[in-house]
Amino acid sequence: MSHPERITANDHRLHAVHRLITDAFAYMDGLIDPPSSITRFDIAAARHHATKGELIVIGTLPVAAMVMQEMQNTLYLGKIAVAEEARGRGYAKQLITYAAEHARALGLPNLTLQSRIELRANHAAFAAMGFVESGRTAHAGFDKPTSITFTRTL
Repeated sequence: MSHPERITANDHRLHAVHRLITDAFAYMDGLIDPPSSITRFDIAAARHHATKGELIVIGTLPVAAMVMQEMQNTLYLGKIAVAEEARGRGYAKQLITYAAEHARALGLPNLTLQSRIELRANHAAFAAMGFVESGRTAHAGFDKPTSITFTRTL
């Protein structure tokens, strides 16, 4: 099994990682409201994450990926994606373990991520990896929560 590694904006896998992430989020179309920010996640956005934050990938042919960014005394995780054919093999857990080790090395006390309120299976998966709900937020124009913030203390 490959191990998570950071890739740069010039990595030959950047297009494959972009495709992996957009494919993994495609099922949300029509399920969540408002629509996912994945609609704005183009190759330039992937390159930006690889340059300004960290773009983490597992596999020479990417099977899992996420973005990480240090924000307000936490390591924020986003765009966590595992290829459909690779699910159930522990790749998401590998990504989270990598993020926890990286956060500890930076002296950060926790990991933070957000999930849309409708994505209950994701909430359960995050809980199984040690995350707890720490807040709810609403997108602009909504009068009820649309996202749940999860935190994992290290």
